[in-house]
Amino acid sequence: MANTELRIKELCREKGITQAQLADKLGIQPVSFSQAVSRNKFNMDRLSEIADALGVEIPELFDKPKEGVIHCPHCGKEIKLNPNV
Repeated sequence: MANTELRIKELCREKGITQAQLADKLGIQPVSFSQAVSRNKFNMDRLSEIADALGVEIPELFDKPKEGVIHCPHCGKEIKLNPNV
């Protein structure tokens, strides 16, 4: 998940809950959960649990790619595409 940012903070705001409340729902210590969110460190089982708790599908947990932007597969650097070239 190096180039993909999770939207958990944003989704919590949209759903009107805090990350600490979500962590409690999942049975995770809030500090550990917050650190994992910051590092994008979740396995698929945990992502599924988070999605269920937030009432969304797993793909909704991730940022949508920006139009006209790709990421270098080696370093992850953002590269803007110019369609006029």
